[in-house]
Amino acid sequence: MADVKDTILSVKNMSVEFPTLSGVVTAVRNVSFDVGREKVGIIGESGSGKSTTGRAIMRLQPPHALIKADRMQFEDVDLLKASEQQMLSVRGRRIAMILQDPKYSLNPVMTVGEQISETVILHEHVSKKEARARTLAMLERVNIRDPQRVFDLYPHEVSGGMGQRIMISMMLIASPSLIIADEPTSALDVTVRQQVLSILDELVVERNIGLLFISHDLNLVRSFCDRVIIMYAGQIVETIAAADLDNARHPYTQGLLNALPSLEHPRDRLEVLRRDPAWLENRS
Repeated sequence: MADVKDTILSVKNMSVEFPTLSGVVTAVRNVSFDVGREKVGIIGESGSGKSTTGRAIMRLQPPHALIKADRMQFEDVDLLKASEQQMLSVRGRRIAMILQDPKYSLNPVMTVGEQISETVILHEHVSKKEARARTLAMLERVNIRDPQRVFDLYPHEVSGGMGQRIMISMMLIASPSLIIADEPTSALDVTVRQQVLSILDELVVERNIGLLFISHDLNLVRSFCDRVIIMYAGQIVETIAAADLDNARHPYTQGLLNALPSLEHPRDRLEVLRRDPAWLENRS
């Protein structure tokens, strides 16, 4: 776990519930974790509660969703008690979220430069001239060649890899303390994905901030993150250092690892992931 003095985010027994016509559905149940100035991965299958956890931290759930917790503390902000007005000053400025596909996150009728500049103007109340200068510098920082040209492009005019780098620059230009990245590279090919991860890694280290990296790619998280949280059916079943994943104890984590193909240890047939109903019965 992160050292207490370095803890940016502390979550204790958080649950997220959705009322439906057939009753209350608990999407996340009693999850607890801390994030310091480090890269923490959240791994699990689709529907395991990974993205719901990230959105709950940002308080971006639908109005009818109910978030419960003993503690949801981000730096000096109690996320449970914060008003929507307070959350508006936290989102983007202090906690940034990078989503899966920039095509659906960028405004199609605004140029790339306008959208990034808008973030600085909104949160730091700088002039348009200063915002433009900072935007160009940030575009250059994420390895975009000819930022002057890219500034005036619309989202449909850029590639997926460039779009994701634009998203990273938009989320980091206000210097947040914590980034929540939800499947930020799944829409990219392998080469571009590695470039984007390298940029993200450099910026996290350079700015000494925390990263919550949500993914279903266990190999990617193992090589990129410092610690890994494994989620199953809305609960955390194991938290382990990324370097120690091969020594995981929970059968679900072991099953995920055994279902991965390996060049070092090739097998004729990969194991089928098995699930035990007892894992759900053990939930508190």
